[in-house]
Amino acid sequence: MSFNELIRTEHWTVVILDVAIILQLLGMIFAVIEDRYIQKHDRNMLIVAAGLILSLLVRGHLDWLISGGFMDAGNNTRILLTLLTIYGYAVRPVVIVLFIRLTRPEGKAWPMYGMVILNALIYLTALFWPGTFYFTDDGHFVRGTLGYFCFLISFILLDHLFFVAIKAYAHIRRRDTIIPLFITVVVILAVVGDLYTSVSLPVSFLSAAMTSCAVFYYIWLHLKFVREHEQSMLAESRIKIMISQIQPHFLYNTLSAIQALCTKDPQTAARTVEKFGEYLRQNLASLGQSDLIPLRKELEHTKTYAEIEQLMFPNLRVEYYVDHPNFLLPALTIQPLVENAIRHGVRGKKDGLVTIVTKKENDGHVIVIRDNGKGFDDSMELEAGDKHIGIRNVRERVEKMCNGTLEVSSTVGEGTEVVIRIPFRKETA
Repeated sequence: MSFNELIRTEHWTVVILDVAIILQLLGMIFAVIEDRYIQKHDRNMLIVAAGLILSLLVRGHLDWLISGGFMDAGNNTRILLTLLTIYGYAVRPVVIVLFIRLTRPEGKAWPMYGMVILNALIYLTALFWPGTFYFTDDGHFVRGTLGYFCFLISFILLDHLFFVAIKAYAHIRRRDTIIPLFITVVVILAVVGDLYTSVSLPVSFLSAAMTSCAVFYYIWLHLKFVREHEQSMLAESRIKIMISQIQPHFLYNTLSAIQALCTKDPQTAARTVEKFGEYLRQNLASLGQSDLIPLRKELEHTKTYAEIEQLMFPNLRVEYYVDHPNFLLPALTIQPLVENAIRHGVRGKKDGLVTIVTKKENDGHVIVIRDNGKGFDDSMELEAGDKHIGIRNVRERVEKMCNGTLEVSSTVGEGTEVVIRIPFRKETA
C-alpha cells in the first residue's frame, strides 16, 4: 500500500468516525427537543453540551488538518494552532460542569464556573507567554509548566461529579447512580488516554467519550423523568381515590345529622336542609377536586358541617382563630379533623369545645385543631376503622400534595390536638 493510499484510507476512516459521532449528537438533540418528559433546564443543558462537543470535533479536525499539512494557513499557522488549542482546553471542563449540573441542578454552580473561567484565562496566556504551551516553527506542540492545568481542573470536576452522583441518589435507588458513575469513569479514562497518547488524531478520546456520555445522559434523564411522571400519576390517582372515599363520608354524616333533627326539631331541620342544599349547589364541585384550595373555601366546608352539628348539640362550641388566612391546602383537610373531634371527642360533653387556629411560622403555615374531648392513647398506632380514617387520609394528602406534616397528640380524658404544618410555596413565601 502506497503512502497516498494509506492517507486516503485514514481519511475515510476518520470521515466514517466523524459521521457516526455527529449523527449521535444530532439525533440526541432532536430527541431532546421532542421529548416531553425532559425538563427545560435539562433540555437546555443537553443541547449546550452537544453544541460544545460538536465545536470540539470541528476544532480537532482543523487542528489535525493544519498541523498535518493538509490545510495551508501560511504565516498564520502558529497563531491558528494556538487559538484552536486554547479553545479545546477552555471548553472541555465546561462540558464536565454541564454533566454535573444535569446530575444535581440544585447545587451551587459558581465555584465550578469560577474554575472553568480561571482555566480559560490561564490558557489564554499562551498568546504571549509559553508557560502553558507553544508551537514550534514547524507546528510541533510543546507543553509548558502549566500545560497540565486543564487536566487538573478536569479531574477535580470529575471527582465532584462522582460524589454528586452518590449524594444525589443515596437516599433512593442506588442503581440510579450507575450511569453518572459510569460516565465519570469513561471521561477519566479518556482524559488519561489523551494525556499519554503520542498519536495525532482529529478526534480526541475525550471528544468521543463526551459524545457517548451526552447520549447516555439523555437516556438516563429520560428514564428518570418517565419514572417520576409515572410516580406523580400514581400519587394523583391515590389522592383522587382518597377524595372519593372522604367526600361521601362527609355528605353521609351531614345528612345523618339532618335526619336526626327531623324528629327532634322539624322546623330547624327544614332550615338546615335549605341551607345545606344551597351550600351544595355552591361548593360541591370544590369538594371533589384533587387540587389545592384556599383556606377560606376549606373553612366554609368546616363551618357548614359544624353549624349543623351545633343545631343538634347546642352545648357544642367551635371557635376559629384565623391569624393568617392566605394560603392553599388540600380540599377536605380541616373538616374531617373537626368532624373527628366532634363525633369521637366532644359531642357528649356539656361544654364541648373544638378550637381551630391558623398561624404563620418561619418556615410555613400551621393549622391546629384542638378539642377537650375523651382523647385516646396516642402511643399506639392509629388503628384501621372509621374512627381514624379522617386523620390517616388527611395526613397522606398533606404529605403528598404539600410536602407537609400532620402530628397527633392526645391524652385520655383531656382531649386531642392535631397540628398540620404546610411549608411555604415559592410563590407565597
